[in-house]
Amino acid sequence: MKNTRNFIATAALSILTITGYAQQKTILGTEKLKKYVDYFNSTDTEAVKNYIPNNEAFKWLADQAPLFECPDEILEQNYYYRWWTYRKHLVKTPDGFIFTEFIEPVKHAGKYNSISCALGHHIYEGRWLKDNSYLKDYIKFWLYKADVGETKQRFHQFSSWVDDAVYQNYLVKPDQAFLKEILPALDKDYTKWETERQLKNGLFWQNDVKDGMEESISGSRKDQNQRPTINSYMYGNAMALDKIATLLNETATAEKYKNKATTIKKLVQDSLWNTSSSFFETRKAKGGAANVREAIGFTPWDFNLPDDKAIYSKAWDQLLDTAGFKAPWGLTTAERRNPTFRTRGTGHSCEWDGALWPFASSQTLKGLANLLTNYKKQGKMKPEVFYQELHQYAASHIKNGKPYIGEYQDEKTGEWLKGDNPRSSFYNHSTFNDLIINDLVGIKPRQENVLELFPLIPKNQWDWFILDNVSYHGKIVTILWDKTGTKYNKGKGLLIFADGKEIYKGKDLKPVKVKMD
Repeated sequence: MKNTRNFIATAALSILTITGYAQQKTILGTEKLKKYVDYFNSTDTEAVKNYIPNNEAFKWLADQAPLFECPDEILEQNYYYRWWTYRKHLVKTPDGFIFTEFIEPVKHAGKYNSISCALGHHIYEGRWLKDNSYLKDYIKFWLYKADVGETKQRFHQFSSWVDDAVYQNYLVKPDQAFLKEILPALDKDYTKWETERQLKNGLFWQNDVKDGMEESISGSRKDQNQRPTINSYMYGNAMALDKIATLLNETATAEKYKNKATTIKKLVQDSLWNTSSSFFETRKAKGGAANVREAIGFTPWDFNLPDDKAIYSKAWDQLLDTAGFKAPWGLTTAERRNPTFRTRGTGHSCEWDGALWPFASSQTLKGLANLLTNYKKQGKMKPEVFYQELHQYAASHIKNGKPYIGEYQDEKTGEWLKGDNPRSSFYNHSTFNDLIINDLVGIKPRQENVLELFPLIPKNQWDWFILDNVSYHGKIVTILWDKTGTKYNKGKGLLIFADGKEIYKGKDLKPVKVKMD
């Protein structure tokens, strides 16, 4: 009886709260959000308080974040945990809002504890919040303010796919005026990367530490190795700048970046594809392939770079191979068969020679989702693989029986290899919720006022789910799947609502495109 009274009280509180400040119509309500936030708050000493402290987390998230419910309790809990932790990193500075990577100050950060390494991840994740001004401030901080007064580069301290992320943010929250404002800075920044990192052969080089992936098997802190990471990023950036310039009728700029993207695509496929290993690999400064498969070989698919050919999709076979990347606790950062796997350092520094890194896991899962969504030649990959690995990724977010996200993990035991180092708590260095919204549920943002859905939920996996309070193209969207119609009592099948109005109803959970007008 006591539990029942508590549940009713919690439900009543959430209803009062949502009508009091959010003033939005949701089907799901905020009961689950309140339950999760209360639990997460109870596990936290809150050593660091930023713009939204724990006691305001529920109120802010109820207004800002999409709500989610599904039969997979591990996915569902981690979805809310990742919004709860993401919120912790929102910092109000004299230069506007930013998102931090580490919750504690670290020596290699710039002002306000800012680090550019996971900038693309931060934008992909944050684009689903209702108020896009946080990200706009953050983007402008890196373009105009991060290097001011600094003795060394901060924006280019790490490789970046910022242009791609800016465009992907636009597709969720259209704002041509913002794109027009920042396009000159984006153009200038791309040219700077070419000056600093482009070789005569047209490919880009990078030190592994500047990729945020130090002590990797193929890497070097000094050699000008041509890595799949930075070349994929620069391809994605060029493609995005072509689309942004086209949108703004900047014809010459669009043509310039279209040509750059075409050139990089050919170079990556001609020079970084190792035919003997059927994988994209680092090309060493002294010539030749590194002859090791690493998770960075999947990054070309993050930007749909490879041609839709079976010779390239064969690379994904390694995802299912226990001598490749498949391990008990997730997907490794290097193939397990390599004789130097996990041999660098003490295991408690920052090694990318095989251990699990959420940064890489989220990149690999994004690439896999793109393969399953945008390619016909998919090899052995199926939605079941994506779901299984996403579920395992969620399950890895645990330490001492409580939710946790840190830097990196042992692939066999799940041990977080930074131990209890406080800097690693709530590590904001990857995506998760974007993988739920954009890939598993499958909202595919478009320039047109259209809602496209391409779900990767395996057939008969779930009888129901709901993604509610999604801010998209100025409307509040709800995606609802109810196989029997008895879970939500809104009808049977797949239903889509915009601002509370039903805009689609179908009997199957399948790809659809719906006009928002």
